[in-house]
Amino acid sequence: MTTPHYTPTSRRVRANGDGTVYQRKDGRWEAAGYVLAPGNTRRRVRVYGTTRKEALAKLTEKIAASNRGLPVPSAQGSVGAYLTYWLENVAVHHLRENTHTRYTTCVNRYLIPGLGKKKLAKLTAKDVRTWLNQLRTTCQCCTRGIDARRDQHRCCAAGRCCSKLLSPLTLTYLHSVLKSALEHAVREEEIPRNVARNVRTGTPRPRRFEPLTADEARQLLTVAQGHRLHALFELALHTGLRKGELLGLRWEDLDLDAGTAAIRRTLQRTSAGGLTTLPTKTRASERRIALPTRCVQSLKLHHEQQKRERETAGTTWQDDGQVFTTVQGRPIDPTNLTRAFITLLRKAGLRRIRFHDLRHSTATLLLEQGVELVVIKELLGHAHIGVTATVYAHVRLRLQRDAIDTLSTALGSPAITTGNGDNDEPPPCAIVR
Repeated sequence: MTTPHYTPTSRRVRANGDGTVYQRKDGRWEAAGYVLAPGNTRRRVRVYGTTRKEALAKLTEKIAASNRGLPVPSAQGSVGAYLTYWLENVAVHHLRENTHTRYTTCVNRYLIPGLGKKKLAKLTAKDVRTWLNQLRTTCQCCTRGIDARRDQHRCCAAGRCCSKLLSPLTLTYLHSVLKSALEHAVREEEIPRNVARNVRTGTPRPRRFEPLTADEARQLLTVAQGHRLHALFELALHTGLRKGELLGLRWEDLDLDAGTAAIRRTLQRTSAGGLTTLPTKTRASERRIALPTRCVQSLKLHHEQQKRERETAGTTWQDDGQVFTTVQGRPIDPTNLTRAFITLLRKAGLRRIRFHDLRHSTATLLLEQGVELVVIKELLGHAHIGVTATVYAHVRLRLQRDAIDTLSTALGSPAITTGNGDNDEPPPCAIVR
């Protein structure tokens, strides 16, 4: 008869796939098991703990995540190393040059100094939140040594801090850059989840802008009558086109007989290519818009003027088919257009605004005239109507208040009439003018 074999409780046999747990010579406990790895493969991982229960809990957590289809992180490098890899090998192929430049500045100036030394696989939401809170409360003159590099110190280097803090909008932008990089790390199965998504930065207040009133817009157009780019300023105020879209227009995009314009490209200055024609900002930005009769007439006059300038320039004229050019036919630098616009504002006696505020002026004036939000969204080329509704929420609120005040006046002062007693008909209500 065979004697039964009894297993001591301290050496329980674990089921197949549960891994192994044992105590090392140094007193720590080690647990090892197989988990899902990138490429739909499996690899053995090891975790450690001061007690058997702690090591077993860590291994069980990894196996449970593996069973849910989450591969074990393969990233062994730092956050800074991955951000550099992401900028140089991923973002550069998906972003415009100017956007990539801004991302690079954010990474080198804020992300790498704050989070770069941490291991990518061990980055937590708490680390991200702590970093953002530190940026939110730290003077940038002190942190980045801005004042120390000035010829005349007037802040930290001089012993008095100016408390130059980052704006909520900048903090949100930095957070979005980090989220984009970590999201790609998740797609490459370097990390199991994007911890930056678990951190809420709040919704920053939209940047304030001061659109022109109807009287100010008329005053600006009156002064612009004698300017060689009068047609551009008139088109900007009537259609809300972006600066780059205006400068990127070509005559082939215009159908002056039908009164339409096709917005297909934008002109930008990049650090590598100089003045470059690029596709529109988004797919929704590529659109066809109707041109007012006034703009059609101005564009026809501008075409005649351009013919005279071409004859004057002779062989120096560089014909690229663009609608708005210099007197030699070259593309207009966006910075030079801004300078011309500021000069025009000064000549008209108007307050200084950005050129982009002409776009806001168009949308605001259209809303005040009762034009539907969806029509304005299509004219401006916004990707979603929610963008239009958010940017111009204050205008809609003012219009709502005006409508409510009108109704309140009607309900608060009805006309009182006296019946003749011949019938039981109620007196007529007051007519609201």
